[in-house]
Amino acid sequence: METDSSQQTVSQAPIAVAETHWKDGLEWSAVIWIGFLHLGLLAAPFCFTWKGLALFAMLSWITGSLGVCLGFHRLLTHASFETYRPLRWMFALCGTLAGEGPPIMWVSAHRKHHKFSDQEHDPHSPRDGRWWSHMMWMFPHHGSQYWAQLYRQYTPDLLKDKSLRFLDRAFLWCHLILGAALFVVGWQVWDLPTGISFFVYGMFVRLVYMLHVTWAVNSASHIWGYRSYETRDNSRNLWWVGLLAFGEGWHNNHHAFQRVARHGHRWWEVDMTYWVIGLMEKTGLAWNVVRKPATTSASAAEISAATGDAPMETTQSLSA
Repeated sequence: METDSSQQTVSQAPIAVAETHWKDGLEWSAVIWIGFLHLGLLAAPFCFTWKGLALFAMLSWITGSLGVCLGFHRLLTHASFETYRPLRWMFALCGTLAGEGPPIMWVSAHRKHHKFSDQEHDPHSPRDGRWWSHMMWMFPHHGSQYWAQLYRQYTPDLLKDKSLRFLDRAFLWCHLILGAALFVVGWQVWDLPTGISFFVYGMFVRLVYMLHVTWAVNSASHIWGYRSYETRDNSRNLWWVGLLAFGEGWHNNHHAFQRVARHGHRWWEVDMTYWVIGLMEKTGLAWNVVRKPATTSASAAEISAATGDAPMETTQSLSA
């Protein structure tokens, strides 16, 4: 069922960003990390090489599409498919290298978002302000007890995985090692300017790009675009976020069918991440790919008509 883009499903009256968000000050680790990456981005015009740009594109796909979209989101958060444990860890490592936080932290915040989407306890709703939903929501200090409780409530399954707990501890080290490796490879295989270009474009340019396109899913895709399904939130399908974020911008489709692996439900809703999942399934690297939910805000017949898929056995949806 397609709905008019102007239709709202929840009240647009803003939920004022409570002053209590800032009562404990800033989360300086997040402020310094994000500020440092944006400062490093300023070096990009002075370090440009075509090899550096190609590296940026390749690593953006590996850490963005394979890491965040496929690994963090569709595999770890929603269990949209299953794969072998070494591949599961590899995708989690790629997602960690996207600079958006370690896997258990990322998944716990995202599962909470789905539970309270555009409601009072949503971590990043535009109803609290557009910049809040885009990036400011990460800056208030919550304290270790907050995150410990969030982990226990939303990711008890992931806490059992030692490899994911390791990535949570090694987040910064992973980036330091990758940055050093890119610099050394560029320098030793080509020359010093290439090494510097690899470092700047493979780290700063890529990480800032990945941060903002992912944040745009939280902000822009809850503000602009069209709605194909009735949902209890203001999720939207936004074409430019869909393209830049490897298929994640078909956000209303996703909120209607949270566990479904395919986010693009029409032929023109390009979903690069689902292409990889489909290829993995064909080669035996993925199985139990979720195509139909058991309970959603839209019927299975609607998604069958939208995607052209034949009716399939339904699977249980993740409620959190």
